[in-house]
Amino acid sequence: MATSIRSSLTSWTTIVPIVAMVVLVLAWGRGLPTLGVVVVAALLGGVVLAAVHHAEVVAHRVGEPYGSLVLAVAVTVIEVALIVTLMIAGGGGAETLARDTVFAAVMITCNGIVGVSLLFGTMRRAVVSFNAEGSGAALATVTTLATLSMVLPTFTTTTPGPQFSGPQLAFAAVTALGLYGLFVLVQTGRHRDYFLPTTRDGAPLPDDAHAAPPSAPMAWFSMGLLLVSLVDVVGDAKLVSPTIERAVVAAGLPVSFVGVVIALLVLLPETLAAIRAAQRERLQISLNLAFGSAMASIGLTIPSIALAAIWLPVPLHLGLEALHIVLLALTVVVTVLTVVPGRATLLQAGVHLALVAAYVFLSIIP
Repeated sequence: MATSIRSSLTSWTTIVPIVAMVVLVLAWGRGLPTLGVVVVAALLGGVVLAAVHHAEVVAHRVGEPYGSLVLAVAVTVIEVALIVTLMIAGGGGAETLARDTVFAAVMITCNGIVGVSLLFGTMRRAVVSFNAEGSGAALATVTTLATLSMVLPTFTTTTPGPQFSGPQLAFAAVTALGLYGLFVLVQTGRHRDYFLPTTRDGAPLPDDAHAAPPSAPMAWFSMGLLLVSLVDVVGDAKLVSPTIERAVVAAGLPVSFVGVVIALLVLLPETLAAIRAAQRERLQISLNLAFGSAMASIGLTIPSIALAAIWLPVPLHLGLEALHIVLLALTVVVTVLTVVPGRATLLQAGVHLALVAAYVFLSIIP
């Protein structure tokens, strides 16, 4: 055990997050030259890969669905901190930043991560299987959270504009947090088997027997480095965001597209973890990551932003525009048709990837 920890100390998965953290501390609050942006971008790619590694170590130790839950919650907590920081700083589009980021996370997870996971899964088998009960319950929760938090503000009349009144925002925040907490209890409690990988016949797949679970100290070591890596991911994304903003403005793109780019960066660890699970024929784990991330992004972000709105210098606009409501509705319908059979093919992968491509394209040319 001591030998494995010592070897981990000299591994790149340990060194890169620490170096990235040092660079983050030194560069925070300063303008970066071109070379500095390149270095930070390279470190960003390294810590994304390190985060995936440490998440898999923790997941192997605690088992599913706890492993997927750890990564989803950890990423979302850091995402909330980033949103609040950027909203406090103000700037163009600050009042819609939370909405844009959360909606981007929903579209990227429910279409991008699901689609790419199905793509890699169907490379090994013509038909991939998963648990329809668990995935359907997760999708229903995501749909309810997204509708209550981001669709209703567009149609409420108490406050003009796409925003909730104070009591409405409090209701949405409490409901979001309550639904997310209830789902976690169901996922890790009496219906845990709904979220475990299954065979084509619906029987639970055996745990990976080729590798012994890591020791408890190793798991805690990886948990600490996972949190460091996630802070690095969001912090480095924040450092390069001014360069991204300048590039977006210079290209004549909408300012809201910056949120899409940052969401793509923040969700990279979960995307890579989902792909690896799909390649191991554990598609249920991929879906746990996708829907769990979308759910955590709404269920934890909206209550946190609602609380922070008391001190934020800008109003909080959560209501989606008509274009995004159409994309959300289409995503829900397509994902229901993907999840209900408990089996999927390459066609479903293509449909979901087409939807995420349409979302990104329409974010550039609305």
